[in-house]
Amino acid sequence: MENLIDVLNMECSEYETLLELSQSKTPVIVAGNLEELNRITDEEQTVVNRINHLDGQRSSVMEDIANVINKDVETLKLDNVIMMLSSRPSEQKQLSEAHDHLKSVVANLARVNENNRELLQTAMGMLEFEMNMVNATRTAPEMANYNKGALNSGYTMGTTPSGFDAKQ
Repeated sequence: MENLIDVLNMECSEYETLLELSQSKTPVIVAGNLEELNRITDEEQTVVNRINHLDGQRSSVMEDIANVINKDVETLKLDNVIMMLSSRPSEQKQLSEAHDHLKSVVANLARVNENNRELLQTAMGMLEFEMNMVNATRTAPEMANYNKGALNSGYTMGTTPSGFDAKQ
């Protein structure tokens, strides 16, 4: 049982690191700092790799427990293991606390990630709007100005010949 408690505590620690990184991403997304966002995302990937390794260890420990108590590993849940430890209250309490703490951290991480997702979607929407505005000015109708040779010499509405209007 100590192995399971240790793995859960290590997993919780990694998820807390991931939560801190996700929280640090929020102001970076708001500021639009792509270089820093890329750096944080790379760090997150490293943490996720460690979490995946720990998750494999947890699965292996759960398989061992399922074999010892002769239960199907697919139906054996952590809550069931906690209830089975009623004769060992110290381990039951440690396992329950590790489980509850992990659930809490993962719930906070999901909340922060949802917030970051919404911020990114808003930023993408604004970027798309700006791109549409730029494209609209390029495809705007031309002014009906003609030169002496009866050729159209008009400019596109909303733009200047240089493409940049310093008067604004």
